[in-house]
This record gives sequence, structure tokens and C-alpha cells, in this order.
Amino acid sequence: MARSPCDIRLLLLAAAVAFIYIQVRLFASQSHHAERLAEAEKSESRCTSQLRSMIDQVSMQQEKIAALEEMKIRQDEERVQLKILIQDLEKRSLQTLVNKNVQVPVAAVVIMACNRPDYLQRTVESILKYQKTVASKFPLFISQDGTNGDVKKKALSYTQITFMQHVDLEPMRTERPGELTAYYKIAKHYKWALDALFIKHNFDRVIILEDDMEIAPDFFDYFEVAAKLLDNDKTIMAVSSWNDNGQKQFVHDPKALYRSDFFPGLGWMLTKPTWMELSPKWPKAYWDDWVRLKEVHRDRQFIRPEVCRTYNFGEHGSSMGQFFQQYLEPIKLNDVHIDWNSEDLSYLKEDKFLIQFGEDVASATPLHRSDALLKAHNMNVDVRIQYDDQGDFERIARHFGIFEEWKDGVPRAAYKGVVVFRYKSSSRRIYLVGPDSLHQLGAKQG
Repeated sequence: MARSPCDIRLLLLAAAVAFIYIQVRLFASQSHHAERLAEAEKSESRCTSQLRSMIDQVSMQQEKIAALEEMKIRQDEERVQLKILIQDLEKRSLQTLVNKNVQVPVAAVVIMACNRPDYLQRTVESILKYQKTVASKFPLFISQDGTNGDVKKKALSYTQITFMQHVDLEPMRTERPGELTAYYKIAKHYKWALDALFIKHNFDRVIILEDDMEIAPDFFDYFEVAAKLLDNDKTIMAVSSWNDNGQKQFVHDPKALYRSDFFPGLGWMLTKPTWMELSPKWPKAYWDDWVRLKEVHRDRQFIRPEVCRTYNFGEHGSSMGQFFQQYLEPIKLNDVHIDWNSEDLSYLKEDKFLIQFGEDVASATPLHRSDALLKAHNMNVDVRIQYDDQGDFERIARHFGIFEEWKDGVPRAAYKGVVVFRYKSSSRRIYLVGPDSLHQLGAKQG
């Protein structure tokens, strides 16, 4: 059946409406996609901008790193140049010393200094008073740790002294929280200085002093004779000028010398072979207590005087005046000249000293009862008082006023556990004797 014109028009109208609807939808979809595309382009633009900013920052950091590396290279070059200058200064000073003095030295004498120019001056003036006549035997060095200008200026003002400078720019780290870095710096300086004197300058022996010490009139004669002891007796590790119990009231005989199992330090001499043994294992800190360990000194002893040949006036320093007023300030510095070259020191050989010291201890009057300390004050003979352990020793030491301290099981100044001192500056001796001391000495108990 044929369609009427009206139906055809309706169909055309519907088709037109559908077409328009489709076009509108297509336009809306295209607009939406265009907006998303524009947003994507903006996002891409932002990312590109951020990337460029990051590249610029990386470039700036690389430039800074390059600048720092260049600065480090310059600092390293300056450090090398400084070391070369210091070495050149040392060589010139030492060559001048060698040219003037062809005699083979007994020992180099080094003053360890840091940042106390006034102390250094007092020490040097005390040394030069007695060193001038024996300068060829005992060439003098000052080793400064750090860059204190006043100390360096003072050291360089002494034309007869060779100056060394330890410059360490690396940060110092302690092994335990709260420790003073000073003890680490001191240990590092000691190793550097002794390596320089023994290895670089090839001395056979070195005497170590600190910048807060005065010396006795016979200091150099004492160490000249002591050098022979060190060379001939390998059971002696070092010779010291110090007695921990050398306070005025505890000493009497300026000629008396002793063997000790406790390293005294404070003005001491060692040999090159001994240093070559110690140097590779030198500790990072507390070097003196390290030397006092039995595993380090290995049954070797130290020679010490009854009357000190050095006096320590350093109330202010790395130890912050520890023990100064009680133990250091009252020290008796020997003030008489002893002709050590005419003294027979063969009694200090290990076998002879062990026998003689054992006999002296055994022959002293033993005091056993609870009133032993009181009796010790009222007797006119040498006495011995036995202590049972460290606590008992500290109690007795505190009563008399001597050093109470122990290190690695050894009391200060002890030999075979025996600590000896004079009673009120008299010739009387008081022996504090450990429970096994007489047996170690091979002495019979009286």
C-alpha cells in the first residue's frame, strides 16, 4: 500500500531529529575529549617544567660538589706543603745540631707541648740550666701538638732546640660517650713524636718530658748512667725520673734507686727496640695506663729513684689537676748533685736486686696485730705490714698518706707487691707487703 505524503514528511522529520541529536552528541563528546587533551597537555607542561627544575638543581649540586672537591684538593696540597715546610725546618735544625756536635748522643730529649706557652717557658728554662754543658749528649726537641701560635713562637725562639709540629686536621672521635678527646690527642701525638725521633731521626734512646716539668741538677747524669742499664739489662723496660710516693715526708736517700713493676712515667727514657715493639700496637688513648698492663710490659720492670728528678707543676691540664695538691705539689725534687758515674749500680740487676730487696723486706720487723699501724709510728726500726687485698692496701695507704691507686693488680711504685717508703723523711723504711710478696722475693718470713 502506498504511503501518504504526510507519513513521508513525518519520517523525514524524525530522521532529521535523530541526525541533529547524533551531531549534538558527537560535538559534546569531542568537546569533552578536547578538554581532557588540553588538561593532559597542561600536565605534561608542568612535568616538563618540574623536570627542568630538577635538572637545574642537580646541575647546581654537581657544581657545588666539583667546587668542594677542588677545595679539598687545594687543602690537601696546602697540607702537603705545610708538612714539607715542617720537615724542612726539622732537617735544617737537626743538621745544624749534627754539624755542631759530632758526638753520638746518649738520648734525644723531647718536651711534649700543646697550648701552654707559659708552662713551656718554665720547663725549657729549667732544662737549659743543666743541659747546656751536655747539649751534645742530649739534643733537645720540642714537639707541639696542634697550631697554637704562642706555643710555636715560644718554641722557635730557642735557637738551640729543634722544633717539631704535629698537625692533625682529622676530627677526633672517642670510643665511649663522655670521654675527653684530649687523651686521644695526647696518645696520637706521642706516637707521632716517638716515631719521628726513633725512625726518622734514628736516635737510640729518647727521654720524654712534658711541658709542665722542672728537672733536678743531676737529671742528665742520672739518665746517662741509666742508658747503660737499659742497654745491658733487657728485663728493664724503661727508666723513670719519678717516684709516685716521692713526697717530702716519704723520701730520704737521693742515691737510692729501685726496680718497680709499675710504670711511673713523668720523665722517662726508653730504647729504640722497645719503641719498635710498642709502636705498632700503640693505643688510641690512655697510653700510660696501657703501658702498665702486664700483657704490655711482660714481666719487665722500670727503674725509679727514691727522690724524684722531675717536678710536675702542672695543676692545669688535660687531667684537670687530678691528685695535684695531695700527691704532686708536695713532691721533693732532688736538689743535690750526685756523681752517678762513680756510683756502682750493679745492685739493680734483676738477680741481685731480687735477693737484696727480699732480704731487706724479710729483715724488717713484722707488725701483725690490729695495732700495727700505731706501732709503726712508735718504732725506730724498719717495719713491714702485710695487707690482704687491694681494699686492705688502700686502707693502710690512706692511713700513711701514700698513693692508694692500683693498675692491673699492681699498686703504684710496687715491686713484687711491696711498696716501700720512708717514715717522716728519716732513714726508717716502712714496707707494705702483699700476701704473696715474700714468696715472690724468695725470702723467708721472719
